[in-house]
Amino acid sequence: MTDLSELDRGAAPGAADPVKVLLHRHRELCERAVDPLEIAAGLEAHGITDRTAARFRHRDVFSLAEELYARVPRDAATAGPAATPDAPAGGGDRRRSVTALLLPLLPGALCAASLAALTRAHGQMRLYAAAAGMLAVALALRAVLRRGPLAVPDGPAPRQATGSWTCWLLAYAVLGDGLLRTAITGGPDGLPDGTADGDWPLTLAPLLALTLAVAPATWTAGLYLTRARRKLATSRGLEDFAASVRPLLLGAVALFLGALAALVALCAPLLDAEPVSPAVLALGALLFVARLLTVHGFTHAPRVILVLTAVAQLLAPATVFAARLPGCAALGAPVEALTTAWGPAAVPVLTCGAGALTLLVHASRTLTRASAHLRPEQPR
Repeated sequence: MTDLSELDRGAAPGAADPVKVLLHRHRELCERAVDPLEIAAGLEAHGITDRTAARFRHRDVFSLAEELYARVPRDAATAGPAATPDAPAGGGDRRRSVTALLLPLLPGALCAASLAALTRAHGQMRLYAAAAGMLAVALALRAVLRRGPLAVPDGPAPRQATGSWTCWLLAYAVLGDGLLRTAITGGPDGLPDGTADGDWPLTLAPLLALTLAVAPATWTAGLYLTRARRKLATSRGLEDFAASVRPLLLGAVALFLGALAALVALCAPLLDAEPVSPAVLALGALLFVARLLTVHGFTHAPRVILVLTAVAQLLAPATVFAARLPGCAALGAPVEALTTAWGPAAVPVLTCGAGALTLLVHASRTLTRASAHLRPEQPR
């Protein structure tokens, strides 16, 4: 982080060229940038605001970045993509575009095929069909999350940090409601058998809707990233950029939730589920906003919220089972009262909804900063 007190001394009236001091401190950033926008975002990441830019005799950070960009000598070899004319798209570019468009459809298609195979299988073949389907969907999801708008540019560490807790949340969406309902009535008497009528019933509609929603999530995230980059190019100040990109973020989340609601309604008749599922919408919103933050390098908040949400959901049936111990009946009273009033789905609605709202508030403060939209190779 740049020492702003030293910048103030460099911008003092006695300094003949205060911008030269700033250029010396951030020369690597200025030399690597392909346009002034990246310099502006980098300066903001180092704590330089529009008010600080005024001390360097500029009206805002964008104007300061333009001068820094102009002062760094460049030639054709180092100018980067901004100095070279756009080349016509070739066959490879078209294939990549088609792949980027169709690949997000693969997880939902494989999940639908797996569920169809599961309904036709019997006995031990159901176990094999379920295992093969889970493996195929997991590989497809991995392929989608390793490229495109939902890919993490900094490597596999953030994916590993949140992936296991995401799996817990998905597992609860399939198994949790049935377990909680059965636990309150005294069960379960056995393990889940893959049916909705067993001792431990499964709910497969959320899994199908969420895997189908990978496609609109990818396309919506790509739309948001593209529009935010354009806003960065037309904004004339950090506050101006934040004010213009915040509606884009809220619109992207609303657009994704609309697509997810349509998919839930589409899947409901096929799996005998409710046409409107607030639990699936809350979980989808949580995962989508968490992924947006992770893609932009903000991994701490999504990790903490996903952990807290998963733990809260696991505690719900755990307290019901603990209430069966002598003298511990009060432990399960809150969950039983909540389930009696609103049904087992109230647990994921409250936990995922609170987590999604918390992350959305956090995203409205972090993803509206210019530094959040640096290119992957630029230091944050």
